[in-house]
Amino acid sequence: MSIEAIEQTAARGLSADPLALEADGQGAARQSVTAACLALLRHDLAIAWHQRAGVVASVVFFVIAASLFPLAIGPGLRTLGSLAPGILWVCALLASMLSLSHLFAQEHADGSLDQLVLSPHPLALLVLAKVGAHWLTTGLPLVVLAPALALQYGLPPDDGLRIAGSLLAGTPVLGLIGALGAALTLGTRGGAVLLCVIVLPLCVPVLVFGVGAGLGEAPAFPLLGACLALALFLCPLATAAALRIAME
Repeated sequence: MSIEAIEQTAARGLSADPLALEADGQGAARQSVTAACLALLRHDLAIAWHQRAGVVASVVFFVIAASLFPLAIGPGLRTLGSLAPGILWVCALLASMLSLSHLFAQEHADGSLDQLVLSPHPLALLVLAKVGAHWLTTGLPLVVLAPALALQYGLPPDDGLRIAGSLLAGTPVLGLIGALGAALTLGTRGGAVLLCVIVLPLCVPVLVFGVGAGLGEAPAFPLLGACLALALFLCPLATAAALRIAME
């Protein structure tokens, strides 16, 4: 309860209700956290726009890698159709790995990561905002391109949309796990290679469930959603703890 708030209330000739004032303070704190997360999200999106070469590289890699497999496998539509979800998912996983090592690198280099760690706002929510900006610039384009790339494998549009739906639910999990790997390898020599060694094994369940969802297997989508819910809860907390350890 704020003393200034009590004085202002008394000056207006009203009774100072401590519960009401405490509720007002909690509401202001929630608005402050929301504003901080939105500001960080806009900041990271602006940086991604000015340094869009990395975003373009991830998208181009995804398109080229997914387009090479039909040329290498041959024109057998049945074979291509059965392999399409797995190929697109593996290509999406590798494309998302390209920019993960830079997720916290710039803030670590210019010292602004210290401000995030020392911020009064929950670090896990700030991490979630950064992961959201990363997904909007690297994950969402892959989801949008997936139906068009699925046509190269002889799949009907409905199957392409199903693969895109599985990527829509699964690529945020890849970003959340990748953020944890980026925090664990922050400032280490050869961090990009070490990041792949840490993150790729953790992404195997997501890859399995995502491919199953792309193939239309009934239990795969709920399991993929469970992975997303678990990652949204655990990964920001673990990433925040890793960042605090890295900055000590």
